[in-house]
Amino acid sequence: MKVGDKVKVSPDLTGLDNWLEGVVIDVEDNKFNGIVISMKADDGRIFFGQERFFEPIK
Repeated sequence: MKVGDKVKVSPDLTGLDNWLEGVVIDVEDNKFNGIVISMKADDGRIFFGQERFFEPIK
């Protein structure tokens, strides 16, 4: 994943009922957590977490 990619984030990370769509705003290689993705949801909220919580939108 790279900045600008459209992704969806898992409810396991957001605490919401459904997957939430947005755009990747940062990708960080964190030595403790691996790849950390930050995304801005379509409604303006920002979520970040390990790459495993995100899926690309095709």
